[in-house]
Amino acid sequence: MNRGTSASAKGSMQSRVIDEMRRRIIKGDIKPGAPLSELALAEEFGVSRTPVREALKQLQTEGLVEIRPRVGTFVTAPSRREITELFEMKELLEGAAARLLAQRGRVPEIDGLERNLHEADDAVARGDQGRYAELVQEFHDLLIAGADNSKLEAHYRMLMNQLAYSRLVNTSLSQPGRPLQSDREHHLVLELILEKDGYSAEQVMREHVRASRRALLAGLPIGTPASPPATGTEGA
Repeated sequence: MNRGTSASAKGSMQSRVIDEMRRRIIKGDIKPGAPLSELALAEEFGVSRTPVREALKQLQTEGLVEIRPRVGTFVTAPSRREITELFEMKELLEGAAARLLAQRGRVPEIDGLERNLHEADDAVARGDQGRYAELVQEFHDLLIAGADNSKLEAHYRMLMNQLAYSRLVNTSLSQPGRPLQSDREHHLVLELILEKDGYSAEQVMREHVRASRRALLAGLPIGTPASPPATGTEGA
């Protein structure tokens, strides 16, 4: 194998580790505060520790892991303050997305949102919180895509990774009555978008995100830590 091929293979291995670790953290398969062992991950993925180490550094820049010198590497466990700050940014971005989408007229994302709400109504009626949680994420993704602003979308993707939203949305929706209220809020946002009332769509979308944040914080344990416990050893 020549030098170029070797570098390419190393980059591919590193990308594979990054993609899979990112997926596990965002989906909640690895819990906040959990220690990550370079050695164990290297053995699992069948690679040396170098691509694992570089992958963890990349995930640290994305806000998904915390590398603590001479202590260890942990899945980030955001504090209530950090969650609040991230949701404040989410509110701004999604509000802007609703306004921009309202200005675009009948674009394909509108059809997607209508289909999404039809399925969401059914999921709420059945009491299927798991399916509704998936549809919530799809609704927000369609809204962002419909804004047709690549810079907004890039910032949003990074933000959602830092929030690991997939593991938080179920906490929010676990609050009594929240799925039905959330579904109604989505319907109102879409109605305003269809009416091309961008200002009102933005305001209602922002209130929807604030309501989601309140439900989430109500469902989190009191004393949610700002950082993982100081235990473990780097690469242990």
